[in-house]
Amino acid sequence: MTEQNNPDSLTNQQVSEQTDSSNKNDYSSAATKYYALGLLTIVYSFNFIDRQLLSILQESIKEELLLSDSQLGLLTGFAFAVFYVTAGIPIARFADRSNRRNIIAFSVGLWSLMTALSGLVQNYAQLLIARIGVGVGEAGGSPPSHSIISDIFPVESRASAISFYSTGVNLGILFGFLLGGWLNEFFGWRTAFFVVGAPGIIIAIIVRFTLKEPIRGLSENKQVTQDAVPFKEVLLVLWHSISFRHLALGAALNAFASYSTSNWTASFFIRTHDMTTGELGTWLALIIGLGGAIGVLGGGLIADRLGRKDKRWYAWIPAIAGFVSVPFMIGVYTTENAYIALMCAVVPGVMFNVYLGNTIATTHGLVGLRMRATASAILFLILNMIGLGIGPWAVGILSDSFAASLGDDSLRYAMLYIIPPMMFWSACHFFRAAKTLREDLAAAPD
Repeated sequence: MTEQNNPDSLTNQQVSEQTDSSNKNDYSSAATKYYALGLLTIVYSFNFIDRQLLSILQESIKEELLLSDSQLGLLTGFAFAVFYVTAGIPIARFADRSNRRNIIAFSVGLWSLMTALSGLVQNYAQLLIARIGVGVGEAGGSPPSHSIISDIFPVESRASAISFYSTGVNLGILFGFLLGGWLNEFFGWRTAFFVVGAPGIIIAIIVRFTLKEPIRGLSENKQVTQDAVPFKEVLLVLWHSISFRHLALGAALNAFASYSTSNWTASFFIRTHDMTTGELGTWLALIIGLGGAIGVLGGGLIADRLGRKDKRWYAWIPAIAGFVSVPFMIGVYTTENAYIALMCAVVPGVMFNVYLGNTIATTHGLVGLRMRATASAILFLILNMIGLGIGPWAVGILSDSFAASLGDDSLRYAMLYIIPPMMFWSACHFFRAAKTLREDLAAAPD
């Protein structure tokens, strides 16, 4: 459709008028775009440092507070996820019609404060409340960030940009394991919470005073209505997209496997292979942190390159990553040698988050411009309730049920019986999403 026939397309004069009406386009240069992307990635890294820290510390916390695996699974999974996703929808709705920069700054300050306060708890209830506070704060991080990135970067490079942002997951895991493991070994788990939580408050100030709010829709040369899109309309657009249903389920099941792995792998190696938190934290920082960052960024870059010829690659790539991971995941839990197990963990460590940037970028392509933050929040609701909410908790419950007969190996078999099948199931949904993806993208609203 030409610009003359498309009422949503902007002429150069209209772009100028829109820019003037919003004071100025702060993202006219590559430097400002990549500064924003880098800063948001740092924010996302702190999100996962604060979230992941608990998993490397949980054996020490379990011993001091006398907790069960079911309680740990609830703490790191369902209780966190339910507040994370419940707060995520209203925050995303607010982000679709207001200043996203301010929302992000407030959110990172809140979750960092609650992380630091986790070091003061004296019982399970207090720690649960602190982690709920972290979850509420983190709910305001990603949907507004996704929306900002989609306004800054055009569709042909959006998966790469969001994949770069998504490396924050793995950078956060890297530093969470590394810092948490060594801080716990030398200073204790309470000090680890203080040291990791405090810098986030400084990041919140930097976001508030250096990040600019972009003009909505400018990267796609489209006029954006000032009216908020009803929540029901966003739900209907996503529901009518068959590919989104499968992308969301694929992402949720992948997250089930990856969150269960990241939350329980440290405990598995400590119990089954008798490793210390310092050594183990270093290994897992490299495998899940650095390896995962390479995987998520590489997945987005490859998808953007191949997607120029066929959009189905945005779903095919995470499907392939899932299928390839499964035999190596089985190897992690069946070998008796700790270092062979760690070597097997490298492949799923790289592949776990390949889906993330592709899924978010494709979801944004399936909805209108003022639906993006809400669409991200809906995707994250599905992803986190199934993946984060049920995954770690299910592993903890099954481990407790095996404890009487299997002892310390109960966690090994709980992870073996749950995690690889979920990853295979996830890959099947991504493969199915590819069948209707081109048609659904073509039918997406403006």
